[in-house]
Amino acid sequence: MLPILTITLNPALDIAADAPHVIAGPKLRLSDPVIEPGGGGINVARAIALLGGQARALAALGGVTGAQMEALIADQGVALVPFAVAGETRQSLTVTDQSDGRQFRFVLPGPQWSADMAAQLLSAAGQAAPPGGWVVLSGSQPPGVAADFPARLARRLAESEARLVVDTSGAALVQMVAGGADPAPWCLRMDQAEAEEQAGRALPDVADSLAFAGELVARGVAQVVVLARGADGSVLVGEGARLHCRPPQVPVKSKVGAGDSFTGAFTLAMARSGDTAEALRQGTAAAAAAVMTASTELCRRADTERLARAGVLTAY
Repeated sequence: MLPILTITLNPALDIAADAPHVIAGPKLRLSDPVIEPGGGGINVARAIALLGGQARALAALGGVTGAQMEALIADQGVALVPFAVAGETRQSLTVTDQSDGRQFRFVLPGPQWSADMAAQLLSAAGQAAPPGGWVVLSGSQPPGVAADFPARLARRLAESEARLVVDTSGAALVQMVAGGADPAPWCLRMDQAEAEEQAGRALPDVADSLAFAGELVARGVAQVVVLARGADGSVLVGEGARLHCRPPQVPVKSKVGAGDSFTGAFTLAMARSGDTAEALRQGTAAAAAAVMTASTELCRRADTERLARAGVLTAY
């Protein structure tokens, strides 16, 4: 298996709890919380570990919360490459309304970064990147980090010939979709809401998602584009392939962590076999497995393996 490094610029201490009802006004008495290390790249590395693989996690951590995160990450079986930042690592709170199952997610912005901090992180990423391996940049960017950070990272990783998978949001995603990164990252992944926002139109059918993904590949945004379609699975365009994988129907407990579980399983499969069709199958299964778990829990290996066998992969 080729080595994997994940990068998390804006980690979060994820706190999840339940409330009988979520209403404005009175104090809401919560259940005992589940506390886990979070943030895109950290969750991707955790998912890879849950699925029997290994990944190192480069994470920007600071303050008391950052120290708590370090201990929690070690308990997850993930090798941490800490990057010290000024300020306090952010926290996020997910509250589930027990009366109707709705989830309310509150996420703090994270510490302010300087241009010098971003440059130092790029240097650390270049040193930690596995030559010829895989690098996953996942999660939102903290305040102060320029929107062109993924493009700058892609240029830095070209020296090590590591393949870059990007799953980001906000201004960084807008700039990526605009194109112009040289070299382009190997893969860009978006969820359905992000894809429709960037396309400027609804993508109601698989054909619509395939068409938009094809547009992005043709424009050189990334060599491979993956677009999620919720319960309808995901599509992939690139490297001579146009694919859709649909998982079987599963009971939904929480959608938190589905995207990170997809990216973890997808990257792990690519590191193992280099087969994009199998990677799409594994990623789709892991995303479906994640929604079966409560709160912020990620995919389970047994569920992922079972759902991968039951998924329907179609080539176009």
